[in-house]
Amino acid sequence: MKLAVVGGGSTYTPELIDGFARLRDTLPIEELVLVDPAPDRLELVGGLARRIFAKQGHPGRIVTTSDIDAGVADADAVLLQLRVGGQAARNRDETWPLECGCVGQETTGAGGLAKALRTVPVVLDIAGRVRRANPDAWIIDFTNPVGIVTRALLRAGHKAVGLCNVAIGFQRKFAALLDVTPGEIHLDHVGLNHLTWELGVRIGGPDGENVLPRLIAEHGASIAADLHMPREIVDRLGVVPSYYLRYFYAHDEVVRELGTKPSRAAEVAAMEKELLAMYGDPALDEKPALLAKRGGAFYSEAAVDLASRLLGSGGSPLQVVNTANNGTLPFLPDDAVIEVQAAIDAQGATPLAVPELDPLYSGLIGHVTAYEDLALDAALRGGRDRVFKALLAHPLIGQFEYAEALTDKLIAHNREHLAWA
Repeated sequence: MKLAVVGGGSTYTPELIDGFARLRDTLPIEELVLVDPAPDRLELVGGLARRIFAKQGHPGRIVTTSDIDAGVADADAVLLQLRVGGQAARNRDETWPLECGCVGQETTGAGGLAKALRTVPVVLDIAGRVRRANPDAWIIDFTNPVGIVTRALLRAGHKAVGLCNVAIGFQRKFAALLDVTPGEIHLDHVGLNHLTWELGVRIGGPDGENVLPRLIAEHGASIAADLHMPREIVDRLGVVPSYYLRYFYAHDEVVRELGTKPSRAAEVAAMEKELLAMYGDPALDEKPALLAKRGGAFYSEAAVDLASRLLGSGGSPLQVVNTANNGTLPFLPDDAVIEVQAAIDAQGATPLAVPELDPLYSGLIGHVTAYEDLALDAALRGGRDRVFKALLAHPLIGQFEYAEALTDKLIAHNREHLAWA
């Protein structure tokens, strides 16, 4: 089995490598190719990756290359974890929206749109190369904004599934609180990428007992603290929202906070510099503890589970993924990409049935899906007017004056990445 990781020079990658090494019986990789355009980073990450495999006794071969076509040739699956423009572009995404009083964040709002505009054309080019090299290969997208990127891939006819680590993070959290194994936890996880709610937490599977009311009653304070939301919100909703819902439920508070501290991108850039220095130490043969603060917790477990199931080597039959709606949420178009529990096999992902949603959730899901329609159109066809319409449609913006100003700022800060600009 051959896997390729595009964006393999990311400081995330040792987390992924550690999962591949520990879970090699689930996903028996013979060759792993790390593909990245930055040779210096790739050399550091690749060296540590080989040492991790060696220490844990993994027999697989790790290859590094900056040649995408060579890297994806004959791959059974390709994982995408790239960041067009790097941390510098992310830093801009997180700062210029604040000048208009709007949230600055890399996956939602104006910053999220900027990232989508930079990313979608690049991902589609890579996916085209994968299809030419091996039309049967699966593409697993971890590249944000996952929902929009996955929708672009599926619309273009690629064999693709989107992946996020929010659900597996909740699964691990709830398992620890209930003193059960993570595999015993089934989440009634519903929404869009970075716009989800846990409507139920079940023991033993989709038909198991819903223990969410007990979790909230006994551990509501701990859950709310992780979300950076008041416990009252969790108690009143009776569900557990993703922490990304804070950008919607406490927008003005978040804007004030973001204006008083360095951007997350600046923090991550400093952390990456330290991590890369560590990766260059020939004595280091395991992922360093600092990596846990970088983000992407449990990404490796989620990736191994999904890849192994798609490739027929094991994995959990039910997983939370990003895939085509196809009637699952009847108020959305079939080609919308939703994030829900799905049955996974070698044919792909089939969403499980979802009960009728409260308008509190379906309304926001529908609103953000409409924005994503316009965002994808802007990413595929370009043009100032399409960018403006997408920004005006976003529930975190929604005002003519803001959309006008943000459109100009977005284009000014991203001109080098926008062929039409």
